[in-house]
Parts: sequence; structure tokens; C-alpha cells
Amino acid sequence: MTGSPSTLASALERCRLAFIGVACMSALVNVLYLTGSFFMLEVYDRVIPSRSVPTLVGLCVLALMLYAIQGLLEAIRARVLVRIGMALDESLSGRVFDVTVRAPLRGGLGGDGGMPLRDLDQLRAFLAGGGPPALFDLPWMPVYLAICFLFHPLIGVAAIFGMLVLVAVTLLNDRATRRPTIQSAVHAQKRHALAEVSRRNAEALAALGMQGRLGLRWALVNREYGLAQQRASDAVGGFGALSKVFRTALQSGVLALGAWLVIHNEATGGIIIASSILVSRALAPAELAIAHWKSFAAARQSWRRLSDLFARLPEAPRPHALPAPTRQLTVEALAVSPPGPRRIVVQDATFALSAGQGLGVIGPSASGKSSLARALVGIWTPVHGQVRLDGAALDQWSSEALGAHLGFLPQEVELFPGTVAENIARFEAGAQPERVLAAAKAACVHELILRLPEGYDTAIGENGAGLSAGQRQRIGLARALYRDPFLVVLDEPNSNLDAEGEAALTEAILGVRRRGGICVVIAHRPSALAALDRVLVLAEGRVQAFGPKDEVLKHVLRPAQVPVPGQAPAVANLRESA
Repeated sequence: MTGSPSTLASALERCRLAFIGVACMSALVNVLYLTGSFFMLEVYDRVIPSRSVPTLVGLCVLALMLYAIQGLLEAIRARVLVRIGMALDESLSGRVFDVTVRAPLRGGLGGDGGMPLRDLDQLRAFLAGGGPPALFDLPWMPVYLAICFLFHPLIGVAAIFGMLVLVAVTLLNDRATRRPTIQSAVHAQKRHALAEVSRRNAEALAALGMQGRLGLRWALVNREYGLAQQRASDAVGGFGALSKVFRTALQSGVLALGAWLVIHNEATGGIIIASSILVSRALAPAELAIAHWKSFAAARQSWRRLSDLFARLPEAPRPHALPAPTRQLTVEALAVSPPGPRRIVVQDATFALSAGQGLGVIGPSASGKSSLARALVGIWTPVHGQVRLDGAALDQWSSEALGAHLGFLPQEVELFPGTVAENIARFEAGAQPERVLAAAKAACVHELILRLPEGYDTAIGENGAGLSAGQRQRIGLARALYRDPFLVVLDEPNSNLDAEGEAALTEAILGVRRRGGICVVIAHRPSALAALDRVLVLAEGRVQAFGPKDEVLKHVLRPAQVPVPGQAPAVANLRESA
């Protein structure tokens, strides 16, 4: 298996004692599986010749006791395996959630962000299924074969022949299902990704008449997924049927062989039935493994994907705790690239802001403004250069520690299922109501929240369902201001606001500056610059101007004349952005 095995291996290592217990129970269960063979041997060789009813009763009572113990052990083994699956899930669920939310920031997972969670579910389901007992029973096949040789060498040879055939069937089954299983996982990823993006954009699909067309595309992807599943199921079903028929035929063949041995006085009558049962039992683990091979192959693929993902996204280290920033934001020769393919969208950005200052970032579309905002709050890791708070680079804080000093309002405000208060408090455990109220009042959204059906306890759905775009934006602003963060970055915060909302935004920005914080606003509308004292102009990913607001705007908004040689053409068009 590829990738660093430390996380997965350590999770399994914690279950080592439980696996040892399962192995011990499997040993006892496989010994008890001999009950049927020896019971029939004793009945045919001892009870029938002696016609002893007490002996028959005693054998029946003993066999029933052994069967009861066997059933109890198998039930306990199944329950232990289920709990191993749950323990593995508990050990890995936090790590899986971590990589699920971090991978999009590093260009991972493609379009299906739920694949790691489904991989973890697949591992847990496999451990709770019938596959692991079959794997624990496989090592006992040689023991059964040895007992077959004790019955008679020819019976042992027949059992070995059957075992070799089933091993060959198992290898062919693995070879036949490996490629369809991989293809099925790929198509499943595309299928889930297309369904999710369609669900998130249901309004656009309905309004633009695209639902049928996307439905056809989804049907094509779904058909490919179904065909891959079908090929894997056909292979498993075909080899499973072959192994079952072969074992049944071999069992009958062993009966005939036993009868032949009895006719030639080389074995007793009990050997006929006992050897047939024993050979069938000896080959049962291989047959059961073939029947569950599809789930085993799927679990193996899930293990590999999780191993690769954990290797690409190792656990973030926990840096030494630093004091809260209070003085300065410094950007040094910053270059930014989106996750995935390297494409520099911000180059050599350098500027500094002191406590109490506010910066407006303006520029034409696709000039790198939002990319700069993401770098300022540590969402995207710089290609080179640094963003520093009081001299410390952002990577010197852990995500949790840094988040307490940052406020961020993205263009697309995402709220989460929960109450309004929980969203403002960033789902902080035991959040103090007065801090929630303070953030709402700082964002001038307190009165708006009170007009909601249940005020701060109003439940909202995914993505803020039940709220208007303007309400979501203003509640998102309150979330950004929770606990008075030192650096507040707002990306087009007035895109959905009316005049009242813009007045509230201006007051919120002034509030951040008055308490000694720094506010950076990505702006397309001039009203967002009202409460700011600095302006930075971006064009084609480069800083074109930076300084006091009045001086920069006077330079940028002057009537367009003949372009200056060496000046980016986009600068002359910045009047629209400002």
C-alpha cells in the first residue's frame, strides 16, 4: 500500500488486542467445526454397530453443547469485529474530516469532497461484514487437510486438489475484479460530484432550463458507474458460483471415494460421511472469501486512497503559542497561486498596515483581489513571500489560534445548519451570549436578528437557507467581528446590501479601526471605501499603487490620457472599480 501508513497503521495498532482476541476465538471456532465430522464418524463406527442408545444420546448431548459454544463464539467474534470497525472509525474520523476540509485548499479530492468519508465507511462496513471471519479462517485450511490425510491419503490428496483449485479461482477473481473496482470508484466520484454541484445550483438549473441536459450527463456518468459495478459483480458472482458448484461436486466426489475405500476395506463406513463433511469445511473459508471478495477489493482501494491522502496532507504541527497581534500587518513580496495547477495570480505584493488603519483593495475583475484576501487570512499558502502579524508569519500559528485573531467575510457567505447565535459564535463551545451580542451590535445587525422568528435562536438551514442574501451577508459580518479580531478581511462586503446595510458596514469598519484593529476591504463599489484611509490598486496580479486614499484615488481616477509606457493597461480602467 502506498503513502505513509502511520495514521492508519496506528489506528489498527490500537485494536491489536481485539484482533488477537478474534484470532483466538477463530481458532476455537475452527476446532469446534470438527464436531460434525467426528460426530458422524462416531455414529457410523460406534453407535450403529453397537446399537447403543445411551451412547447415541451422550454423543448428541455433547455435540449440542459444542454447537452452542461454537455459536456463542461466532456471535462474540462478530460483535468484536463490529466494535473494531467503530473504534477504527472513531480513531480516523477526526483525521478524515481534517483532510476533507483541508484538501480543497491544497487542490486535492477533485470534485468529490465526500470520498474520504465514504472510504472510511467502506472500511468500517468491511470489518463488520463477513469478509474478516473468512480471512481468519483461511489459515486453518492446512489443519483440516492434515486431518483428511489422517483419514486416508487419497482423501487428503482430493482435499489438496480442491484447495489448489479454489486458490486459483481466488487469484483469478482478484485479477478480474481489480480493474472494475477501480473504475467503479472513479465513476462514483464523478457521479457524486455532478449530483452535488447540481443540487447546489438547483435554482440556476431550473431558471435556465438546464435540468434535463444535466440529467442526461448525470445519466451517462451513472451508466458508466453501473457498468463498472456490473462487471465487478459479474466477476464475483461467476467465480462464486464456480467455487460453490466445485465444492459441492468435490463433496460428492469425496463421498464416492470414501465408498470406494470402504468397498476395498481401506476405511470404515464413518469415513464416508466424516471425510465429506471435513473436506467441505476445509474449503469453506476459501469459498466464503471469494463470495466477499468484492467488499475486500473495495476496502483495499479505500485503504489506499486514505493512505495517499494522509500522506499528501500530513497532520499540521502545533507551533509554539504566540501573543495576540496588536500592532502591524506586513506583506512581503507575496506571490499567490490557487490550489492545483501552479498559476501565479498575485505577484510581489508588498505593503504594511498599522493598528487602526483600513485598506481598500480595488482593481478590475480577475486582477487577484480575492486571491490576495485569501492569502491574508491564511487560506492559501503563498508560493513565496510572507504575510506577517506583528512580525510572525501566519504559519507560526495553528489554525485554531490564528482564527481567533482573524475575521473573514468571503464573497459567497456560507452559513451552517444551526442557530443564528451559533453561526455568529463560530460554533464555539460555551460561547458567552454577551460576546455574540457584541459582535452583532458591532456589525449593526442586532435589530435585524431580533426581527427574525426566534431572534438569535432562529434555526437556519444549510448555506443560510431561510435568510435573504443581504441577511446572510450581515450575519456573516457579525461572525467576522466575533471576539474583536485584530485583522478583519472583507471580500466585497456590500455586494448584497441596501443603503441601510451599507451604512451599517461603514460603521462596522470604523468600529474595527477605533478599537485598534486593521480592516482590509476588497471593493468594487466606492461606498465600501468610505471608512478606509488607505487604498491599494491591483492590476494583472501586481500592485500598481498603494498609499493614502485621497492621493491614490486622485491618481487612479484622473481622466484617461495616452497610456504611459510600461504602465499596465488595466490601470487606466480602474475608474469603474473605484
